[in-house]
Amino acid sequence: FNFSEAFQHMVMDHFAQCYACGLTPNPCIDCNRYMKFERMLRRARELGIWYAATGHYARRTWDGERWLLKKGLDPEKDQSYFLYHLTQPWLEHFLLPLGELTKPQVREIAEEQGFVNARKRDSQDICFVPDGDYGAFLDRYTGRRSEPGQYVNAAGEVLGTHKGHTHYTIGQRKGLELAMGHRVYVTGKDVEKNLVYIGENEDLFSSGLTANDLNLIACDSIPAPIRCTAKIRHSRYEAPATVEQIGEDAIAVRFDQPQRAIAPGQAVVLYDGDTVIGGATICPPEKQ
Repeated sequence: FNFSEAFQHMVMDHFAQCYACGLTPNPCIDCNRYMKFERMLRRARELGIWYAATGHYARRTWDGERWLLKKGLDPEKDQSYFLYHLTQPWLEHFLLPLGELTKPQVREIAEEQGFVNARKRDSQDICFVPDGDYGAFLDRYTGRRSEPGQYVNAAGEVLGTHKGHTHYTIGQRKGLELAMGHRVYVTGKDVEKNLVYIGENEDLFSSGLTANDLNLIACDSIPAPIRCTAKIRHSRYEAPATVEQIGEDAIAVRFDQPQRAIAPGQAVVLYDGDTVIGGATICPPEKQ
């Protein structure tokens, strides 16, 4: 089925809009939410098909009252972080057959069946930015050339010139082209002034965040603060935290230990052991 127009609008356009606003979006989450689940399930129903399967390394279980999303058994390949937007109707009609398997087991099965991609290397990049250069992609995609701006420190002192704020994200060290004599990092951005803030590694740590566009899977709401673990990016292990729901669509997360490089636009996903409680989109600091 050809969903290319919807993919461009819901995933690629949204990716470009978020970067233009100074956020660091996760297009894989949007793709799962709007393409692999919402549109694929809708098309399946139109065809009289009750179930669809995806290759995500995650599991779904029934606890007697509701469907739960759980981590895949292979900790190195678990993809539950990308699926926190799943709803009860979606979970009811989706199968996740790889969740009980490891990647080597899946490759072995594929090889036995003669699949040509049995030994294909794992994908590490966003499919529409295969070279990983987000800034160059955005220039090409939007047709607007990035405007150079100033690197500044916390005191507002100018340190140099950058290529445009869309080329940088929180915690970035490589590609800054700054001769500071020691390692420095992107600690923030001011989109309106086209400034990129530079600081030390310790400046990247924060004890809390707020997030909106909340979706809960394991429960309908969080009526009182809970203890759980929270993950602020796919490549990072979750950390112990206290979470409070501060609105119908928002949560506040307070970590036991400060976390490094919390990037607005990324997802924070909450876990109770191997069960996904839910997740939300991290808000910019000025909204915290």
